[in-house]
Amino acid sequence: MKTNMMIATLLAVLGSFHVASGVIHTHQYFYTATSGIPNFPEFITVGVVDGQQINHYDSFTKRMAPKAEWVAAAVDSDFWNRNTELAVGAEAVFKNNIAVAKSRFNQTEGVHTYQTMLGCQWDDESEAVDGYIQYGFDGEDFITLDLKNLRYIASKPQALITQNKWNTNRGLLESDKAYYTKECIDWLKKYLKYGSITLERTVRPEVTLLQKGSRVVCHSTGFYPDGVMITLKKDGVDMHEDVDMGETLPNEDGTFQKRAELTVSPEERKKGEFTCEVAHKSREPIVKILIVEEGSNLVPNNLGIIIGCVIAAVVVIGGVVAVVFFMMKKKEDYKKAEQSDSGSDTSDPKGGAERVEC
Repeated sequence: MKTNMMIATLLAVLGSFHVASGVIHTHQYFYTATSGIPNFPEFITVGVVDGQQINHYDSFTKRMAPKAEWVAAAVDSDFWNRNTELAVGAEAVFKNNIAVAKSRFNQTEGVHTYQTMLGCQWDDESEAVDGYIQYGFDGEDFITLDLKNLRYIASKPQALITQNKWNTNRGLLESDKAYYTKECIDWLKKYLKYGSITLERTVRPEVTLLQKGSRVVCHSTGFYPDGVMITLKKDGVDMHEDVDMGETLPNEDGTFQKRAELTVSPEERKKGEFTCEVAHKSREPIVKILIVEEGSNLVPNNLGIIIGCVIAAVVVIGGVVAVVFFMMKKKEDYKKAEQSDSGSDTSDPKGGAERVEC
């Protein structure tokens, strides 16, 4: 699912960060149905608050389970049973929807994904709120909710049937509005209260700068929250062109990583001073300097730390395989989409069992 609107990032898609008006907090759910991937769940849901995974369900385990210790205190004792039932219902809906989407695009073989990102965000100073839900098929936008005008907008001709069907359902639209502007926000604030020790912490990034062939690579990892800015310079001059800024990706321990790569010409590779500056809310910016001399080709033996997150478009979070950003967007940032537990006490996932088929 690309956005002209995953993610902001698959964001950027996740996390909390400082802005002029305060801190924007987010609560999101990612729903993914797959087909054609051997030994991989056909359905996965992942819940996230401010970039931290809080729960998980997949078609192998058949159980909604917590992924953060503090979540247990935020919910009642029957929460996981109720949400397991809802996830089972959502699994049936999404398996149907991926079949429908494949037929509309006239595709029956190969690997396919049908995905949803949904949720809300809250500015803790201005009290501004927002919500969104986005559907995608095979990494492309399919249909999106325009919450301001309370209507669904098809991104592909194949989604026009769905657009017309959902836009004539006023009950569905009003339910969406109530959920994203009120119920989701209430759950977000509740999770922030119970998870404050974890969610309000700051962890300083570790930064590595190295040269690899025609690229100068700056890799930042282990930081929290996920808001980070990487600046590459050549002989003191900010480099904007020829810079490939990577996505912000999650690590297994709940922290994040990000990399930036600068492609340099053979002449530039011979000599010069390359600088990487990483700014993060944890402390003052970190600056690394790489001096390249005539005839040198520096390839430090710690290159391996750069590679370890993206294999077959999945990452391991908390020991369980979850589909994350790369399957949900094609090298383009998402506007953040989220979902919380709707229905105040019942925490019904919006976009789950109650979402009608496309």
